[in-house]
Amino acid sequence: MESMKARLLTAAIGVPLSVGLLILGEHFHWVMYIIVSLLSIIMIFELLSAAKLHNNIHIFIPCMVYGIIQPILIPFKLGYFPLYAFVIVMFIIMIKNNKSISYSKLCFALVGTVIIVFGLSSMLLLPPMYDNYFTFFFVFCIGVPWCADAGAYFAGVFFGKHKLSPVISPNKTVEGFIGGLAAGTLSSVIIPVVYTFIYPNSRFDILLLVFVGLLCSIFSVVGDLSFSLIKRSCKIKDYGSIFPGHGGFLDRFDSVIFAAPVVYFMGKYFILFSI
Repeated sequence: MESMKARLLTAAIGVPLSVGLLILGEHFHWVMYIIVSLLSIIMIFELLSAAKLHNNIHIFIPCMVYGIIQPILIPFKLGYFPLYAFVIVMFIIMIKNNKSISYSKLCFALVGTVIIVFGLSSMLLLPPMYDNYFTFFFVFCIGVPWCADAGAYFAGVFFGKHKLSPVISPNKTVEGFIGGLAAGTLSSVIIPVVYTFIYPNSRFDILLLVFVGLLCSIFSVVGDLSFSLIKRSCKIKDYGSIFPGHGGFLDRFDSVIFAAPVVYFMGKYFILFSI
């Protein structure tokens, strides 16, 4: 019950703040690029801290620099160059510091950083193609996984009996998983309907968005369990404590990191909406 109260308190504070940032981002698009950049470096710091790599400046600095510049450079359409440069720099650093930086440490930092940055940056890749729906991507990419997470939590609390993955995440249940899929898929209908009230000329392919919402809900669980597995291997409970009942930023956005690319790829190859 205390966990539920903490979650509700976090939502009461976080939702109005998020709405305010989205409204600001709708009028000043560069704000969203900065926000994604800041989120990236915060989560990279949390990940490196979990493995006690944040004190290793040879790993910490290039990871943070890449986390800052990759989202900001997206409008310049540099393709894979920033990623290639980051990988090369990391391996050069390992070669020069082979006694203090092992291959396992490098791979942990490298792969973790790339996954976080790519996952979050996916929310920035489609808006240039659909300028009139700039903030819709952020609401959808974040809202569907969060609704799926909330649905899974409440379904698990009230109906959960069968463990989904007891070793990785003991509190997750099959009933919670089903509730999460239902809530996430439902949110993929509610979000465009609400958006239509704000922008009456908007036209959505609801059936396709429902399918995207279902995929996002599934992949959000994969992201949640993946980062939970990392926490278990690092012997920590949460990546941080800034959000009561949730942990750190990475605890809150782990599902988004895996779900946002789904929206990007679906929006790139299919027509989700038009004006």
